[in-house]
Amino acid sequence: MVFYIIGIGLADEKDITLKGLEAVKKCREVFLESYTSKLQCSVSDLENFYNKKIKIADRELVEKKADEILKDNNCLLIIGDPMSATTHIDLYNRAKEKGLVVEVIHNASILTAVGIVGLELYKYGKTTSIPFHNENVKTPIDVIKMNLKNGLHTLVLLDLDPINNKFMTIGEAAEYLLKNKVKEINEETIAIGCAAIGSKKQIIKAGKLSELKKFEVKEFPQCIIIPGKLHFVEEEMIEKWR
Repeated sequence: MVFYIIGIGLADEKDITLKGLEAVKKCREVFLESYTSKLQCSVSDLENFYNKKIKIADRELVEKKADEILKDNNCLLIIGDPMSATTHIDLYNRAKEKGLVVEVIHNASILTAVGIVGLELYKYGKTTSIPFHNENVKTPIDVIKMNLKNGLHTLVLLDLDPINNKFMTIGEAAEYLLKNKVKEINEETIAIGCAAIGSKKQIIKAGKLSELKKFEVKEFPQCIIIPGKLHFVEEEMIEKWR
């Protein structure tokens, strides 16, 4: 009794690994977790390439009705890497509790794909995220301040709701960071805005937060990186994105 959790990468239908594709082809039912990220292709593109019918697994199905998914020879497709989110770790544990053998097939994640901007991955501190409703939310600010104090970079993930085609933008995130008015994060703070990382459409823009506040790009998902202490090679890379 095997249940598969398969990462399908960050861009399109061709990002799945050969091992992942082989597993999908032999599965009875294939589900796609649809709410933690966004691919640069359609579900029909996946279906045509995998030659399998795909069922959409929204938040309610994954978190409240997982028994419909957790069955022998089923699989759940995850955009990015399977074990990068707490939700997927919980699903892994629930599958094990049901007596299923769980096979995890990894892929690229935003946590590693941000290496393209040229900041050293081992110098990133705690990752944080900015939700849509953030009027009284201070955690992202606190995380960035802590990382800056330790000379570490911060990856800031931005909220998204793919089902309703709603995505937080780099500009909105910059506005949130600036409205909190802390000395460590101000209009002169250098940041890097990223959109659709891992795809051919990816966009990377470095600049002051005051500049990124006005930056508009239509590719999603988006994120912001606040650099910590920089090596001269990292400084050179940031200049390339200005």
